[in-house]
Amino acid sequence: MATGIKDKVAIIGMGCTKFGERWDAGSAELLAEAFNEALADAGIERKQIEAAWAGSCMDNVNVGNSAIPTSVALRLDGIPVSRMENMCATGTEALRGAAYAVASGAVDIALAIGVEKLKDTGYGGLPAPYKGTLNDLWLPLGSAPAGFAQLAAGYRAKHGTSKEDLKKALAHVSWKSHQNGVLSPKAHLRKAITMEQILAAPMIADPLGLFDCCGVSDGAAAAIVTTPEIARALGKKDMVTIKAIQLSISSGVESTTNQWDGSHVRNTRAAAQRAYAEAGITDPRKQISLMEVHDCFSITELVTMEDLGVSADGRAVHDILDGFYDREGNGVPCQVDGGLKCFGHPIAASGLRMAYEIYNQLQDRASERQLKNPSLGLTHNLGGVPYLGISALSILGLHH
Repeated sequence: MATGIKDKVAIIGMGCTKFGERWDAGSAELLAEAFNEALADAGIERKQIEAAWAGSCMDNVNVGNSAIPTSVALRLDGIPVSRMENMCATGTEALRGAAYAVASGAVDIALAIGVEKLKDTGYGGLPAPYKGTLNDLWLPLGSAPAGFAQLAAGYRAKHGTSKEDLKKALAHVSWKSHQNGVLSPKAHLRKAITMEQILAAPMIADPLGLFDCCGVSDGAAAAIVTTPEIARALGKKDMVTIKAIQLSISSGVESTTNQWDGSHVRNTRAAAQRAYAEAGITDPRKQISLMEVHDCFSITELVTMEDLGVSADGRAVHDILDGFYDREGNGVPCQVDGGLKCFGHPIAASGLRMAYEIYNQLQDRASERQLKNPSLGLTHNLGGVPYLGISALSILGLHH
């Protein structure tokens, strides 16, 4: 029976660019910026990296097909480099590839890196569909805001939540992230906004207003992983290890059967159950110190709190309004760095950007954002739409 990779892989270096409208840098420069920070943090030389997993989602506007552009940009000569693409879960997927390679004993030191450059497209959302023939049959006219707004209708129908209460909770989600983003030097948006501004914003897809939606951005993030034994030999203290990485992908049953009521994301629940089993977590509400979740829309973050089992079903609205997920609350801080709301969403970089925040928090290096004595952090990505998507979770923690 599989036992997972808990504590078999240590993160020894991470890097993250400034996210935003990076007119000053192309994809290659962003890759190098994140990589060089990770390399310096790890305290190793480039030639010690034995394999790499490089994530990019929109290849037509980014580094291009294959891993060759990444190998060229980072001068990774002669080692295996693989290009990863798994929609918004791409960054976590790259980390999974690198971690599995180390855990298997195939390599000693591996790199995971993700990059996306979207502002050059001149389009406010994502570029033209790339979903392929089959997905276009399923989603011929869909949009991301509309797809996620439907979660709100399903959630209200199941739990009897009033439209007013749900809107207040959604506004608190966005308000919280913007309060936190002010303290993140690498965030795209660093401006606090008021509840009144959020509630009065133009509607995008009812009940999601302008401030309920994250934007696109440019950015890259990277992680260097190895075994705990090698990390120790390199002199690493306060070692961060991977407790679990899990992925769950829809087969389409949500859209073609009556097995789903539209109030939650099935794949997040499946990935969470497996991740908790791998990490040995029995009560996430008490054991997890902080979370970075895929807040592409505020309703996604609200529903995810229940899908992760941190809030009981139907209770996320109350927990959010009670400040349970606030940075200075008494619960589990969520989006301490401002999340997708403030960093924007350069797709393949987002999962690794989340891990970057958890990694720094665990090592007491988060400056003004630093939480008191965190020991276990969770990242969550959701690619696609709630009724046909990909959920990815990683759990990182201190190794004693």
